[in-house]
Amino acid sequence: MDAQYLDVPVLPADAAFGLLADFSADQNSKKVSLIAGAYRDEKGLPWILPSVKQAKERIAADPRSHHEYLDIAGSPVFLDIARSLVFGAELADSKNIASIQAVSGTGANHLGASFLAKHLKPRNVFIPDPTWVNHKTVWAIGAPDVIQKECPYYDSNTRSIRFADMLSTLETTAQPNDVIILQTCAHNPTGLDLTRDQWKHLADMVLEKKLFVLFDSAYQGFATGDVEDDAWPVRYFTENLLSSRDSDQRIPGLGVAQSFSKNFGLYCERVGALHLVAPSGVSIQGAKSQLSLIARAEYSNPPRFGAQIVETVLSDSGLRQQWKQDLNTMSSRITSMRKQLRANLEDLGTPGDWSHIESQIGMFSYTGLSKAHVDKLKEEYHIYLMPSGRVSICGLNEANIDYVANSISEVVKKGF
Repeated sequence: MDAQYLDVPVLPADAAFGLLADFSADQNSKKVSLIAGAYRDEKGLPWILPSVKQAKERIAADPRSHHEYLDIAGSPVFLDIARSLVFGAELADSKNIASIQAVSGTGANHLGASFLAKHLKPRNVFIPDPTWVNHKTVWAIGAPDVIQKECPYYDSNTRSIRFADMLSTLETTAQPNDVIILQTCAHNPTGLDLTRDQWKHLADMVLEKKLFVLFDSAYQGFATGDVEDDAWPVRYFTENLLSSRDSDQRIPGLGVAQSFSKNFGLYCERVGALHLVAPSGVSIQGAKSQLSLIARAEYSNPPRFGAQIVETVLSDSGLRQQWKQDLNTMSSRITSMRKQLRANLEDLGTPGDWSHIESQIGMFSYTGLSKAHVDKLKEEYHIYLMPSGRVSICGLNEANIDYVANSISEVVKKGF
């Protein structure tokens, strides 16, 4: 036999999607999925946002609707709207921003990694510990020659951000043109974001060290419930970059990998964008053409339908207001479930401090449960969560929260 294909090992299942497959195969009537970052309503069912539903109806009724290809870079209308949402109207008009539609946040991160590896040529990419499970894989595939280094983020003992350690790591290790990945808001998996003072301090270091920040903006609207407040870090860093008077012009810029999966509930439509903010003297048209070349080789052009939904909602004042109400509906229910889970655990006398469940923000809670706890919850109670102890709060509702709290309490009390 020829030896060409002998070195094709079977890889372990993806952590999240492997668990989802296990959950689907589980026949127990009490099973609960706290795995995926996908919103569920109070009945535990997928929820189509009313604003999205209305937009789909308008698109279906429009005789001009069609299924033709988009340009390689995507819909210009969508890109203008997406850029304005994350940067704000004033900054979005900057001539220093190159934007391309992407296959949601994962695709945007991958485009960014591939582009930066080829054109910025960083020696290192600093990835927070912990972070979204796919960041390391995206960079391993998209930029295999860039060295991945962990950057401290979360202290499991104090359940707080290791900000001083983060700064120290960057100060002593990072080199000019190195990349650091930062989540804009509603940090996955910890639910802890930097304060504005911390963001400002970090921005000063980024400029001083001449680092490239790649923001992962997957949850705009889920942290504070306000899309403007949630975009503040991106806007602050961008203003700092564009107003810099650096004499040697070696500040490399920044990027934003933007997803509409969560804040529009368009998980399968793969709606996203990558925005590159370049310093003066860098050709924006050149950057966009190079991004388009990567896109052409990988998927040719992006999906139209999901982007058209976002365009329809955000370009209509009535639908845009409904969308903001939809965001409030989701964030309010998540907040309510956080409070109830904490209260239940405390009422049950569960050992430990559970206040962090309520103080964390966004879709997820970094519970502090050990892998042994997680394994027992799956094996004995048919409750599924990530091995790290991350819980998707969206999976909780009035019908299952008592069962989940009781199960967690029993497992913790048994001391696994």
